[in-house]
Amino acid sequence: MTAERRLGLLLLLGATLAWSTAGLFARAIALDTPTVIMWRGWAGAAGLVLLLALTRGRAGIGDFARLGRAGWAYAFCSGLGMLMFVGALKSTSIAHVAIIYATLPFVAAGLGWLILREPPGLAALVAAVVAAAGSAVMVGLGSEGTLAGDLMSFGMVLSMAALILISRANPGLPALAAGIVSALWASTICLPFATTAGLTAWDLSLTAAFGLINSSLAFALFVFGSRRVSPVETALVGALEVPVTPLWVWLVFGETPGPATLVGGGLVLAAVVGHILWSARRG
Repeated sequence: MTAERRLGLLLLLGATLAWSTAGLFARAIALDTPTVIMWRGWAGAAGLVLLLALTRGRAGIGDFARLGRAGWAYAFCSGLGMLMFVGALKSTSIAHVAIIYATLPFVAAGLGWLILREPPGLAALVAAVVAAAGSAVMVGLGSEGTLAGDLMSFGMVLSMAALILISRANPGLPALAAGIVSALWASTICLPFATTAGLTAWDLSLTAAFGLINSSLAFALFVFGSRRVSPVETALVGALEVPVTPLWVWLVFGETPGPATLVGGGLVLAAVVGHILWSARRG
């Protein structure tokens, strides 16, 4: 293993751990959903602006002018996904959110088949069926989640799948600038519904950390890490987020997944990891 590849894996592991803190922040912040989204979004946007300045310098300003239709669509879908993501975290179990999010590769493959006419292949179809079965077991038989929260989780997956398709169809899209726009619009529309009643310095610090760690830091580590390793290794490290996210919540808050969630989550994780390993062997 070269030093460059080792660094890439460590950066990706750091990104996965940063993303996996979402459940901890959602449970620790005792504020309503619009208030959390607003402060998290503004903090995340500030971190992304700093990242854009560090990586692009003055040229980063021109990225906003190059957004075009694809960039604005990317910003809209990204912001919509953020709204549903935080809403799901506050409405259903963390395990449900993490496991439903793990179906993203298969949803993206299905939409790519329908929209971009990219056939997913037999292995992807089999893995998608297994993942869908796991999600059905978890949502249909589990008792710790809520229907509204689970639906928002699926909405988040659809939004993220749209981002993948937009990026694939527009490889030169300035994603970082679009990410800043998405964080700003999604947080700003929550302003009329947010409240400062009961807002403490501790709550404000937690929401700021939520945006900086779970959004800005995770994104930066992912960008620099994914450049140094193969796509398969990137996907494998990213798959660790599925079991780690509910693990933190279980250790800190004692939110224990039920049997249906464990069985369904196991099926989803097996489908994701199995498909990645199969793709690596075939490639």
